[in-house]
Amino acid sequence: MPKPKVLIFDVNETLLDLAPLQTSVGKALGGREELVPLWFSTMLHYSLVETLTGSYHSFGEIGAAALMMVAETQGIELDHQDAKAAVVIPILSLPPHEDVAAGLKMLAENGFRLVSLTNSPAEGAETQLSNAGLTELFEKRYSVESVKVYKPHPDTYRMVLRDLGIKPEQALMVAAHAWDLAGAKAVGLQTAFIARPGTALYPNVARPDYVVNDLPALAKVLRDVAESEAKK
Repeated sequence: MPKPKVLIFDVNETLLDLAPLQTSVGKALGGREELVPLWFSTMLHYSLVETLTGSYHSFGEIGAAALMMVAETQGIELDHQDAKAAVVIPILSLPPHEDVAAGLKMLAENGFRLVSLTNSPAEGAETQLSNAGLTELFEKRYSVESVKVYKPHPDTYRMVLRDLGIKPEQALMVAAHAWDLAGAKAVGLQTAFIARPGTALYPNVARPDYVVNDLPALAKVLRDVAESEAKK
């Protein structure tokens, strides 16, 4: 693959550790942390329902609604305010994964432009990155709130390409979610999968261009790509 000009990073789980959110959601579900994956998949499911039906609520609102749905199916009493508090408050202060700051700095030092693209609303995303100490590492920070559809809808990626004035093949989408990379690849972007614990690739689509365990590993692979191009 040619050296990309811009790296586009997903935020939640790719850069930020969801462990505090999982603990909070598990507590809201009566301590049943085994239900957290069901909650997360329900939240993603209904973000796509909203996209397909032309509706739009913030990711936090969808997360709270999904939590109430899971609680109801399990016979757990949970009101809307408690559900919202369990999702919205902890998601704003998620810590970065240990490799993130060093990996982003390595990529920037290697000459890559770095931007972020998240399903979180713009204001919340700014708070997230600020609390994680990552804001200044990104040239620009994008939210799907601008187009009011959720990743992996093509418009989310095209929004970034259009604003930066680059072609799809000049960008690399970096994510820990196979569905996010499937959406980016469908638009023509290069893709890189960060294999965070508990994540997996989707076998029914083309394998991402790069598969690594963390951001420093991605930086090293892309450095090799750049050096190879320079020798041609």
